[in-house]
Amino acid sequence: QVRLVESGGGLVQPGGSLRLSCAASGSIYRMRTMGWYRQAPGKQRELVARITNGGSTNYAGSAEGRFTISGDNAKNTVYLQMNSLSPEDTAVYYCSAELYHSIMSSSLRTYWGQGTQVNVSS
Repeated sequence: QVRLVESGGGLVQPGGSLRLSCAASGSIYRMRTMGWYRQAPGKQRELVARITNGGSTNYAGSAEGRFTISGDNAKNTVYLQMNSLSPEDTAVYYCSAELYHSIMSSSLRTYWGQGTQVNVSS
């Protein structure tokens, strides 16, 4: 019912920058939050940053000051600007969306993108 399409991953040198994008489409009545998570090999998936429909944001400590999440409500799109990247940021980055399919609160669902690989290496 809802599709999340991510883009912007790739290989970057330490200290470099990348910008991830995620566009949601399908049966969306209202978006509640959109966010970015990441999963490194052998580790659990962890929150990187999240933004609410009203524009409130929260970041993981490792992302604070280096990453910036932003959103375009009209396009159901979320962005993650990542600066000062280090090898520790290497992971698959997943977009998530909490959204309502209708005016009913019970219609709240969470969806995930397929993931985009970010490699930080010299």
